[in-house]
Amino acid sequence: MTSESVEEFRARARAWLAANLPRLDSADAMPLQRDALTSWQRARELQKRLYDGGFAGICFPREYGGLGLGYEYKKAFDAEALAYETPLMLNVPSFAICCATILDMGSEEQKRTHIAAALRGDEVLVQLLSEPSGGSDLAGVLTRADRRDGRWIINGAKTWSTWAFAADYGLCLARTDWGVPKHEGLTMFLVPLRHPGVTINRIKQVNGSVEFCEEFFDDVDVGDDAVVGVPGKGWDVASRQLYHERRSMGDGSEYTSGPGIAEAEDISVDLLALVEKTDQVGSGRVREMVGRALAHRVVHGQLSEHVFHAVTHGSLPPAAGSIIRLSMAEVHDVENDTALAVAGPSAVIDDAAGLLDIGTRYLGRQIASIGGGTTEMARNVIGERVLNFPREYTADRGVPFNQVRHGKA
Repeated sequence: MTSESVEEFRARARAWLAANLPRLDSADAMPLQRDALTSWQRARELQKRLYDGGFAGICFPREYGGLGLGYEYKKAFDAEALAYETPLMLNVPSFAICCATILDMGSEEQKRTHIAAALRGDEVLVQLLSEPSGGSDLAGVLTRADRRDGRWIINGAKTWSTWAFAADYGLCLARTDWGVPKHEGLTMFLVPLRHPGVTINRIKQVNGSVEFCEEFFDDVDVGDDAVVGVPGKGWDVASRQLYHERRSMGDGSEYTSGPGIAEAEDISVDLLALVEKTDQVGSGRVREMVGRALAHRVVHGQLSEHVFHAVTHGSLPPAAGSIIRLSMAEVHDVENDTALAVAGPSAVIDDAAGLLDIGTRYLGRQIASIGGGTTEMARNVIGERVLNFPREYTADRGVPFNQVRHGKA
């Protein structure tokens, strides 16, 4: 326990940030480019500064390199950090999803090794879940891990892995038993991505981004120390991982640091600045559209706080994380639609107005409705696990996976 109050902590953070991190509006700040390895190296360096300064992992336990403080301390730091360049890229998925999952489900050695390394800026972790043929059926993975000479040999493919090109380890869900129903034959592995059997290719999207990757595993051998949780119980780990993913997508994780997704400069649009830039301050219609979008953002912030505390206190189940995940997608859509409407035709022209970024962002509008599980999946989770509606029928429930039909009959 700390004897330092939240306000004392906030004052100390304010002074440290001013002395140690560049302001976003200064020449010392580096533009946030999630596709560039230079930005990832910069994020690691900034994370090391936070660690050395005593502000890394505010809500992670002390024994694993964090500060062991409460959520209110994190929120105080986040508010002070808004104007500064911070290692935002490490929040998701490294801290809020992967490290949080290891904290809940990993071995003591995994916690002490990998959470601490991530908080020092020495390691970046990503998720390796989706597969080329899997769609939203995460439990239907075909990547396999076979036991051979006391080791696990992994073969298969993953795709849509965010920022895997910059990572050191990946949480990889693989099938280890084909004779049981699909949810029962899985194991989660923490796989080193510099392994000679791992091939990583980057995927170019329609908006030009290459943040997503595909991975191929060819006889990747790992030991029992790479298993997260219990062999054959990988779905338990994956379920907890999805819980953290949905919360982080909605800015509801206690394990992030600095501005959340809603405030990140490369994701959130500065609508007020856009109105001024397009000389439409006097337009009542534009003010109404922008006001609506900003109201959505404020409501989402309040909803995120409510759901976080409700889950923490037990009045809502963990599956309620899907509520803020769904809300974030809707806020993102309203914001991008509004930005495009305000910018008009200038959003698709690379001219002196400098509004092409608005059009480019719009090309990636649906990302927020797909990443972290689709919004359709989020609605299913809310209906079945929060509101207790009847579950949808699935033909493969309870059927051994090696008897399940794949592709066309």
